[in-house]
Amino acid sequence: MIRTAILIDGGFYRKIAQNRWGKKDPRQRAAELINYCQWHLKSNEGTKFETILYRIFYYDCPPISKTIFHPLKGNIDFKKSEEYSWAIDFFSELKKKRKVALRLGRLDDQNAYYTIKQEALKKLCRKVITIDDLTENDFVVSLNQKGVDMKIGLDIASLAHKKQVDQIILISGDSDFVPAAKHARREGIDFILDPMGQHIHDDLFEHIDGLKYRPDCKK
Repeated sequence: MIRTAILIDGGFYRKIAQNRWGKKDPRQRAAELINYCQWHLKSNEGTKFETILYRIFYYDCPPISKTIFHPLKGNIDFKKSEEYSWAIDFFSELKKKRKVALRLGRLDDQNAYYTIKQEALKKLCRKVITIDDLTENDFVVSLNQKGVDMKIGLDIASLAHKKQVDQIILISGDSDFVPAAKHARREGIDFILDPMGQHIHDDLFEHIDGLKYRPDCKK
């Protein structure tokens, strides 16, 4: 019997899921996420080991709720935005799911601001476009997450040290997990990385026990 914990970098998952499977309402996206995790458990069927779920840990930040100045549109109140309502409803749906633990960090929204996208900036510098040609979609909010990576690392270390699981599956495309992964492996934990079809650096392979993602992630 293999006790498995699945840890999910929420911001990463939501971005890749939308690119792969399109926009969905909060309930559909939450159900999709659970089904994705279930695939990992079922993928071992047919072997001599039974894989059981210890818990799904989902890491993310609450949506931004402050008002930020947009260079073309003026002040925008994010608390009234569709994105804010969607995220609140999505987290609510996850809380209802069995064996799902929600781990929320925070956004550094005090230092949030709109910045011009790199593609638009390059066009401006090359004089392909002028300032008058810019649209609202050429700007993006610059935000930093606080506490998410730390929570992931602490949970990996705790699960490994307390021998609560035999296997950890991390759904993420970030390399910040490496120190925690090394610790887990030293404690005898089977550490699997799921980058959802995204490329990872070759040197990361030495710090994990396997790479695994659902076939429909790769296009």
